[in-house]
Amino acid sequence: MEREWMTGGTAAVNGTEVEGLGDVHRSPAARVRAVTEGPAALAVVGDCPATKQELHAALADVRACRWAELTRWPGSYWVAAASGQQRFVCGDLAGIRALYYTLRGDGTAWATEPGLLQRPLVPDLPWLAARLVAGEHHWPHHSPYEQIRMVPGGFGLLLAPGAPSQLIDITGVEPVDELREGADRFGRALTDAVQHRVRAAGGVVGADLSGGLDSSAAVVLAADTGRVHAVTYTDGYTSGEDMAFATRIAEHTGIVHTVTTGADEQLPFGFPAGQPTGLEPVLEAAVFAMDASYLHPVRGLPLHLTGHGGDIVLDASSSCWVQLLQDGRRREAHRQVVAFARLRNTAPGPYWKALKQAANLGRSGTLERAAEALERGPVTLDLGVTGWSWCRLGAGASWLTEEGRHQAAALLRQAARDQQPERADEFDQWTALRSAGACARGWTPYAETLGVTPVHPYLDNEVVRAAFAVPALARRGLVTYKPLLQAALPQLPGWLTSRRSKGSFAAQRIAGLARHRHQLDELVTSSPLAASGLITPAAVRAALAQAARGQSATVIADLHQLIVTCWWLTGQTTGREVTAC
Repeated sequence: MEREWMTGGTAAVNGTEVEGLGDVHRSPAARVRAVTEGPAALAVVGDCPATKQELHAALADVRACRWAELTRWPGSYWVAAASGQQRFVCGDLAGIRALYYTLRGDGTAWATEPGLLQRPLVPDLPWLAARLVAGEHHWPHHSPYEQIRMVPGGFGLLLAPGAPSQLIDITGVEPVDELREGADRFGRALTDAVQHRVRAAGGVVGADLSGGLDSSAAVVLAADTGRVHAVTYTDGYTSGEDMAFATRIAEHTGIVHTVTTGADEQLPFGFPAGQPTGLEPVLEAAVFAMDASYLHPVRGLPLHLTGHGGDIVLDASSSCWVQLLQDGRRREAHRQVVAFARLRNTAPGPYWKALKQAANLGRSGTLERAAEALERGPVTLDLGVTGWSWCRLGAGASWLTEEGRHQAAALLRQAARDQQPERADEFDQWTALRSAGACARGWTPYAETLGVTPVHPYLDNEVVRAAFAVPALARRGLVTYKPLLQAALPQLPGWLTSRRSKGSFAAQRIAGLARHRHQLDELVTSSPLAASGLITPAAVRAALAQAARGQSATVIADLHQLIVTCWWLTGQTTGREVTAC
């Protein structure tokens, strides 16, 4: 499967010129629709059903510089447009269709892959160490490479001769007051996102079916329009409840359903021979063997539906209660927090204290405090801390060397000065969306190797806009789990939308750490992060040993991120050595 890519600005390389956009080139395999009319030109590249007539009508938006309006078709695609001497290019809101750019003496070069920017790909080790500690979401403009920046999801790049490049907000969310008001729009957007692709495929399509709400709803919508072959993975560690729901959905829809039972060889962190490295470290790299196993029955089908991103658009975090505090609605926030804690048989006090602190400090203050903690000395993980925070230092902070802590602290201080939303719910939903988009983007080379074409309807632009138009507080159900889904798609069976539980892969990760512990130990010890003096292998080794014995589940997520980062860096080092030779 040949890749789709585009380049432009001063980075134009050999490829096919896009009609009306002379400095924009694409790969021969790229799906493109383009129209021109005088000095105005517009092209969409990727999975977009827009007709020539619709594109011609959109030229009015190009001439008026209404850039966000060019992103309202279903699908997943890039947009490139010209209005006179201005050039505009963007991906999607989630960042699956990524854009990278770099400043050069002759202007701004941009491309959909960093390797097309004609600049050495040197991993940014301090940033990779910092994201292990605090998460990647504080630096949406950063790429994993030095001197190469990313256009954040929800933004586009505007270029004009003699002027600096500008980032243009294309989020275009139109808020509604309550869930019921936005549910119909969300239901239509999600239905369209699934069904237009199934119709276009013209045959059997593949689909994940985990048994959770997100993938199950996508399968139901797809089965209403076409033929579906759903696949489910199970093993000795998988939730039996998930399997039961997956089976019931398959029976309810009458689809073909293949269940793959994995063995120890499919446990995470095996990194089998032939696994691609990809352009960035992603968590999915650790489960490639599992993916290869359960996706084999749907290899070669026109597309493969996933439920990825459903958690982001259908639900909201406790940041919505921090937002109530920011808005001065303290009594309402306290009532919600107490009800939430009592439903889960936990004490509301510590939870309430953490949320109040988040509201009082704000984003910048929380990042500054985290930087101070790193500079003071070794950080120990506080297991008693609960509740949402703008930035919570994870277990990875205790693995950094003194140099690593100072580098991470400097990056956090830089992030504190950057422009990001200061409203807690807005900040959280957009950072979570970009994280989901990065996972989907990073999985693309694995999907190509496995012969599947992934489609993530929950991350379509109009689906995201419709979901984020609904207040986060309304999407955060206290009693009903993901209330937006039930309100938007009332035709879904009640036994599905009433489900409140969610499966977990924690047991598989623990078993994988135990099985591959010695190889992972060696991987971390020999990684560029250790060689550069940013992490302490002995500290990681101790945490890995505890997690492999099931004694410290709290560090598993951080270990997962560290391991895939070290594995990715090893591949990048090998690639640079081969290039040098």
